[in-house]
Amino acid sequence: MAAEDEGLTGPDGARPAPEPEPEVCPAPLDEHRPEPRSVPELLLGRPPMARPLPLFDHEAAPAEPGPLFVDWLATALDAGVLDPQAFTLSTVDADGMPDARVLVLRDVDAAGTGWNFSAAADSPKGRQLAGHPAAALSVYWPQLGRQVRVRGSVERAADLVAAAEFATRSPAARVGALVGRQSEPLGALTEYDEAVAVARRRLEATPDAVAPGHAVYTLWAHEVEFWQGDAQRRHVRLRYTRTGPVHSPEWSRTLLWP
Repeated sequence: MAAEDEGLTGPDGARPAPEPEPEVCPAPLDEHRPEPRSVPELLLGRPPMARPLPLFDHEAAPAEPGPLFVDWLATALDAGVLDPQAFTLSTVDADGMPDARVLVLRDVDAAGTGWNFSAAADSPKGRQLAGHPAAALSVYWPQLGRQVRVRGSVERAADLVAAAEFATRSPAARVGALVGRQSEPLGALTEYDEAVAVARRRLEATPDAVAPGHAVYTLWAHEVEFWQGDAQRRHVRLRYTRTGPVHSPEWSRTLLWP
């Protein structure tokens, strides 16, 4: 019942403040989560690309892969794809074992021949590229069901180019690069935090500092493939193959079976 119905009012006619309700702590997010299931059970009923996807008119594709990639990248940005510049770089180690990781694409030349990225030369990927200067690059934009694959040889740019590229990076990226020691064992996250603090002070004192071993690489494409997914598995695949030299390339185009 309301306070006035009970006649519970003070001398001035004001109602007493209601007693505070007991605080209810939210349950942990995983408290009601079902027991872990197998991968097939988790994926059952969730077919990939079961949504409206754009069409790809391969016959209208340009003669070179560069303009098509720029068009697809712009479409991905307009569609709200998160981190559309993120790509997977695949390399091989000294034993011939494959390795892969996600990096950030820095640039692509107008013809689509040179694909630029940066990395630490003393990191595993840097050492792998030094021993076997060839790689594959792939990017997938799930909202659009689109994939781009690139294969070719890799060349490291001059140190002056790497220094100029380093200056364009965000302060956080430069601090992380100055910390270095990528992929080495780490005892505790506090060790990393301390190293970041040291690197940040160094960057504040020397704004033009460049991380030792910072390198810019160019993947010179031999092949570039554009893949448009389709919910009915009528995927459209168009492969560009370079037929001319790197610096004045010519390209052939081939439609592939899905």
